[in-house]
Amino acid sequence: MDLFNLTHHRIEIADLVATVTISNPPVNAQNDLSQEELIYAMDCLSDRDDVRVVILTGEGRAFCAGVDIKARVGKTWEPGARRHNQRSARESYHSVRECTKPVIGAINGAALGAGLAIVASCDILIASEAAVIGLPEVTVGLMGGCRHAMQLFGRSNVRRMMLTGDRVDGKELYRLGIVEACVPPEELLPTARAMAIRIAAHSPLAAQLAKQSLNNIEQLSLRDGYRYEQEMTIQLGKTEDAKEAMRAFSEKRPPVFVGR
Repeated sequence: MDLFNLTHHRIEIADLVATVTISNPPVNAQNDLSQEELIYAMDCLSDRDDVRVVILTGEGRAFCAGVDIKARVGKTWEPGARRHNQRSARESYHSVRECTKPVIGAINGAALGAGLAIVASCDILIASEAAVIGLPEVTVGLMGGCRHAMQLFGRSNVRRMMLTGDRVDGKELYRLGIVEACVPPEELLPTARAMAIRIAAHSPLAAQLAKQSLNNIEQLSLRDGYRYEQEMTIQLGKTEDAKEAMRAFSEKRPPVFVGR
């Protein structure tokens, strides 16, 4: 694969920020190829020194409206094919969560089912006023996405969404504290980019260790979680960036980070 010549994703890199746009018209539905491309893109961006933050968004009116249902109507699955597809789907979501760079989800439109799972795997969320999140699986004979939805919503919310197919719009997402902002569509990417630039100004090592720490402590007890954070602090303290941050603070000047 070529990072800058993918079929269902567009990648742009500028000012240490990579913008990944899901591009599979008309609704950016997920298929086998798009899943593999997302994994590849996130793995590549994890290793690039010219990227410190990733923005993930969708093209057109949808973020990702779920799996490609039309392609599944009447489909005959060969032995192992369905399981392989499900494994690929899981890994595509995990690739976002496990990307070494912070990922900002800029929800431009419908994020349904698989799209919700992608959104829930991001680190920071910003919604357009046109955004909606939902679990429509019950309406199309599928299941899935509930565990990812639990990363965002409370118990009753998740069960209502799964059992009814109800969707939650951008303004309600903001009211619930699930997204950092709900802005007009034309302001979505500028708002996400402003956030990305703020994060990119910090030490890339500090951001990577912070994300790693956050991912690992979510399911830990208070004691174990804080102990893990302290171990990360020890690791970070040995880096040139950490020493530079402290010198710059004491000298009242902007730090110059080198990523070491």
